[in-house]
Amino acid sequence: MKIAVIGPGAMGLLYGAKLSRCAQVVLVGNNEAHVRQINENGIVLKRDGAESVYHVPAVLSGQAQETADLVILFTKAYLTGEALAQNGALIGPDTALLTLQNGAGHEAVLERFADAKRILLGTTAQGSYRENAHTIVNSGLGETAIGAIDSGFTGIAEIAAVFEQAGFPCKISDNIRRMVWNKLMINASSSVLSGVLGVNQGYIAGNESAWEICKKLIGEICAAAEGEGYLFDAAEQTERIRSHLNNAPGGYTSIYADLKNGRKTEVDFISGAVVRAAKEQGREAPTQQLMVQMVHAMEGIGR
Repeated sequence: MKIAVIGPGAMGLLYGAKLSRCAQVVLVGNNEAHVRQINENGIVLKRDGAESVYHVPAVLSGQAQETADLVILFTKAYLTGEALAQNGALIGPDTALLTLQNGAGHEAVLERFADAKRILLGTTAQGSYRENAHTIVNSGLGETAIGAIDSGFTGIAEIAAVFEQAGFPCKISDNIRRMVWNKLMINASSSVLSGVLGVNQGYIAGNESAWEICKKLIGEICAAAEGEGYLFDAAEQTERIRSHLNNAPGGYTSIYADLKNGRKTEVDFISGAVVRAAKEQGREAPTQQLMVQMVHAMEGIGR
């Protein structure tokens, strides 16, 4: 199987490295210095004190000319359309597009470049952080779930088998949008709030005022999900997220990191996805809307 991984950040490098064990993989990025370092040094993957080196070819965006069987997207969500437009040569009539990006609503962008029968949504509980352009630490070994948005998709079992062979536990879901909403529960509540407040995850559960805001965010996510036909119990989700925060109190989120470093965030595909879903249902999500506005107001400031 020929696989192109667009976005060689921490997660893109992790998947690119391990998938290269059993597939023909190319990494596609837009940072020339990073691409050069990957090609010169290989991907150094660290886990439990051990190191492995994977030599996976990397090219600049627009340079890959061979059609892939599978394109996996790990770019920042707001760069998806630009990345696919620049790398159109990778996409043939039978190419499958898989997003494992943060947030929701990516299929609306992917459908501009491929038929719905070739689009997969996915979530992953794998963890990875980058030490430098070519060195990553695999910090979590959770499950990857993938699912088609159209019943006409073929070949999903083959893709899942490649993931399994590469060392990624993989589940085929017939209700992948519910799983995306489930992951959004944390990303669009405690994660975005910790970024706005500039605090670690534990602070959200430990501060009464912060926790009250978080509960409102959770309630609005549940309402929007229900409007799309996915039922979640708000009380159960609240306790689940409180438990998550208490188990990893020192954790910091990607939105926190982006705001700290003055970068654009993916909030439009996280809290923004909840706001859009609510509006389509004829309702509002005012606390989520406030998070979107707060994050955009803070982008570019840095800390």
